[in-house]
Amino acid sequence: MAESWTQYRVFWREFRQQYHTTGAIAPSGRALAAALSRFVAEQSLQQTSGRQILEVGPGTGAVTRALVERLSPHDRLDLVELNERFVVHLRDRFQREPAFRSVESRSRILHQPLETLPAEGHYDLIVSGLPLNNFSVAAVEEILSAFRRLLRPGGTLSFFEYIAIRRARSLVSGRAERQRLQGISRALCGLFAEGRIACDWVWPNLPPAWVHHVRLER
Repeated sequence: MAESWTQYRVFWREFRQQYHTTGAIAPSGRALAAALSRFVAEQSLQQTSGRQILEVGPGTGAVTRALVERLSPHDRLDLVELNERFVVHLRDRFQREPAFRSVESRSRILHQPLETLPAEGHYDLIVSGLPLNNFSVAAVEEILSAFRRLLRPGGTLSFFEYIAIRRARSLVSGRAERQRLQGISRALCGLFAEGRIACDWVWPNLPPAWVHHVRLER
């Protein structure tokens, strides 16, 4: 319970100061974390060798907790986070909490933008908590391009968005904002056309969310 309150306190402070990149009012709930880590868990049951897994925008580590609990013994986990306070909080969790400490030797926290990661086709799975609907169309396209570059052929990308958020925003927004949201929709539809394999509806989350899973076979 104390750790949960710490996460909410850190998250709320960053939400107030940096809403554009934090994108939510609370850490992801357990149901959302489980949905985002779905293919980490499913594939680990059949995996005979280690996988390279990347979490993008882990924040305070709500989804990270679900990931570390589902890793196979030889999996390796990278976390890329831009917010310095979240990075400090994550490092502390990997030092103090048993679930995190158990995988600390095969985990890395990378304090840098996603787009600067040098790996090409390095990751078997990418789990993203980035608030894509907060960004410009150009930024979303750059992020999706980075996902494509970083995933191995046949790799799986899992990410979420709040249910019907773009439609709801469009109803109360001006022309420029509607055009931005429409551009994001087009970018995501292009990604889905490449290989969306599942969409989970997560109602017990604040707010309710969709989790999209895309497998890129390029």
